[in-house]
Amino acid sequence: MKFSTIADDVKLGNGVKIYNFVNLYGCEIDDDTKIGTFVEIQKGARIGKNCKVSSHSFICEGVTVEDNVFIGHNVTFINDMYPRATRADGSMQTEEDWVCIPTLVKKNASIGSSATILCGITIGENAIIGAGSVVTKDVPDNSIVAGNPARFVRHINTSDT
Repeated sequence: MKFSTIADDVKLGNGVKIYNFVNLYGCEIDDDTKIGTFVEIQKGARIGKNCKVSSHSFICEGVTVEDNVFIGHNVTFINDMYPRATRADGSMQTEEDWVCIPTLVKKNASIGSSATILCGITIGENAIIGAGSVVTKDVPDNSIVAGNPARFVRHINTSDT
């Protein structure tokens, strides 16, 4: 693979397709998932089977993505409620200075391009997140949300999907 960094501690399932310019470390990616160009997936993140992570997306530590999930282009996950570069005394923060707040994306969900997912969120099964949305709270199963902040649009009839 050209210009990709895949650390030795990455666990890849069978049939995983990884495109160029990807940075993966300490994560798990299950069978038949596609990882697009310019994607970073950090340690402790887990991606399920048959997922598609589109280009320019960022999946940070603490994010779990279940099976059959679509993640659009330029989707960003956040894992820190109060990010800072330095401590009160001006010294640089380290990993010991923050708490990783987990996020869960349940199976068959779809996240539109350029969405931002704040930490501590659960995105329900079959849910759809509109492009450009900022998700600040849990998204129920079988629902569509959109906007900034993301708001409920309508329920999804699962027999239609």
